[in-house]
Amino acid sequence: MNPASLIPTADTLAAHWGWFQFLLMLTFPLHLFAMNAMLGTALTSFLCYLRPDRSCHDLSHELAKALPFLVAFTVNLGVAPLLFVNVLYGHLLYSSTVLMGLFWLAVIPILITAYYLAYFYDFRFKKLGNSGMYAVLVVLLLLMTVGFIFSNNMTMMITPASWVRWFSTPGGTLLNLADPTLIARYLHMMTGSLAVGGLFVAIYSSTVLKHNIAVAETGRKMGMQLFTWLTALQVLVGTWFLLTLPVEVMKRFMGNDKLDTGLLAAGILLAVGTLIAGYQRKVVAATWLTVPLVYVMSFMRDSVRNGYLTPYFDVTKVPSSVQWSPLIFFFVTLVLGIVVIVWMLSRLKYIKKAS
Repeated sequence: MNPASLIPTADTLAAHWGWFQFLLMLTFPLHLFAMNAMLGTALTSFLCYLRPDRSCHDLSHELAKALPFLVAFTVNLGVAPLLFVNVLYGHLLYSSTVLMGLFWLAVIPILITAYYLAYFYDFRFKKLGNSGMYAVLVVLLLLMTVGFIFSNNMTMMITPASWVRWFSTPGGTLLNLADPTLIARYLHMMTGSLAVGGLFVAIYSSTVLKHNIAVAETGRKMGMQLFTWLTALQVLVGTWFLLTLPVEVMKRFMGNDKLDTGLLAAGILLAVGTLIAGYQRKVVAATWLTVPLVYVMSFMRDSVRNGYLTPYFDVTKVPSSVQWSPLIFFFVTLVLGIVVIVWMLSRLKYIKKAS
């Protein structure tokens, strides 16, 4: 069966595709930053239980207070890029979601459970004692499970040839485990997230927790260690992921496409810079290098998706019927939302000082 015959017709866009592509590439890295901070916070808090010193215990307590907020921000900041992916590639994403419907629906109860446990870990931190390490470990594993489900859906979305399995297994229980890129893609995402999460812990400790010198120094040291070692691992995993890609997609980064090749070169240079900054424990320098690195990786991810879909779909050829009012309403709502979030964070900071 020709896989192209299984692909539904794309819906007409309400604006030029470039608008949605711009918004996708703007919002997706923001979701990544929140996700990285969330995973890195959970991992560091868990690792603190393996060290007996008091400052590490206090650091774990401080991170426990931040974890529920980070889960909330990650989920909310993930809504926009998921919607924009759905606008541009909805006919593909809907199909892959149906194929793995049981696992996709499981994302909601898994997230709810992780969110509840994050609050439980925060509110019962002292009563839990050393048992708290199991609570935060479960939170971390649940959140990483959600990431694995998403990786399955995103790889299945761009490989329509795998959809024919539905005819033999139509119960919505399909995963893309046979895809040679799946594990490498997932580990590439997770190691990168945990690495940047370590950097977040270092930043958080150096700023918010600076009133407690011992805790701040412990957090800064642990965060930068995680950042450095996991970034080094990320380079290896990223190379593995690149080599698992189909030849035609991989060649886009090897000279066949100047822009994609430039992105790979920029990513390598930035990664080397972050490794040097991490080894020297320069938090500010590492931050300034990591932010553009995350955006570069996001653009490379988008290029991989387009490379896979070249035989089946070209988003630039989707017809559009411009409707400006929804787009304007979105931008107005976005600005107002940012203002409200900034106000909420300022109030939270004020409340903490008052207490």
